[in-house]
Order: sequence, then C-alpha cells, then structure tokens
Amino acid sequence: MTRLITRILAVVLIALMCVMVVTVSWQVITRYLLNSPSSYTEELATYLLIWITLLGAAYALQIRAHLGIDILVRRLQPGRKYIARQIAYSTIIVFALVALVFGGGWLVYVTLDLNQLSAAFQVPVGYVYTVLPLSGLLITYYCVVAMRGLRASHHCSASG
Repeated sequence: MTRLITRILAVVLIALMCVMVVTVSWQVITRYLLNSPSSYTEELATYLLIWITLLGAAYALQIRAHLGIDILVRRLQPGRKYIARQIAYSTIIVFALVALVFGGGWLVYVTLDLNQLSAAFQVPVGYVYTVLPLSGLLITYYCVVAMRGLRASHHCSASG
C-alpha cells in the first residue's frame, strides 16, 4: 500500500512540476516578449509551488531525502539510536497533526466559510489550502510506517 501511495504521489509531483515549468515559461514569454503579462500565471505558479512544497515534503520524508544532522545519533548505541529516531518521528507526527491537519483543516474551513476567492481565478482559496491537511496526513502515515519499520528491525536485532 505504501508503495502505491508513494508512486501516485511521485506522479502527481511530476505533473505539478511540469505544469509549473509551462506556467512560468508562459509568464516570461508574455511579460518580456509580448509586453502583456498574463494575470493568471503568477497566481497559478504560486499555488503550484505551495502544493509541490507540501506534497514534496511528504515524499521526501518517505524516501528519506530530507537533510538531517545525525552526527550525534550515529554515535549512539543501537538501543538509544532507536529511541532517538522514535522521538524524532513522534515529534514530526505531532507537528503534522497539529499544524498541518488541524491548523490546515481549520484554515480550509474558515476560507471556505468566508467564501474567500482567489484574485485571478475567482475560485475558493480553501481548495488551494486543502493541501495542508492532505500533506499532514501523508506525513503522519509515512512516519507511522517508518516507526513500524524501526520497531521491526530493532526487535530483530535485539533478539538475534
């Protein structure tokens, strides 16, 4: 299941990046070659960047591509290393649930309730913000999967 979710996430990120490249390229063409900048491309590029950043954070967590300073953790004994990693993943889960799922969900609710519309597209901004709780759920899921993997490998090395 995790592989499928990660594969879908990768395809979505690739598609969003492609749309972003086309959007920014069109913005440059209309601004500098046609002397008539498109009003939609800047807003679309901003929203795409938000989605790419937040979904990309979840993807990077899954493939362990985030930068990390593990100078101390590397020197720990296996048992303490396991505890340090569990604490790190637990902290990420708390942040993802509180800030992204709860806070982002609240932001989606408020902007939809107030019927806040985007300037150029005139679509509810709450739809753009749905990436906050979505990425929070993905990050939480990937952390739980990683913690289970740590637990399984820790039990195997402790018993073996």
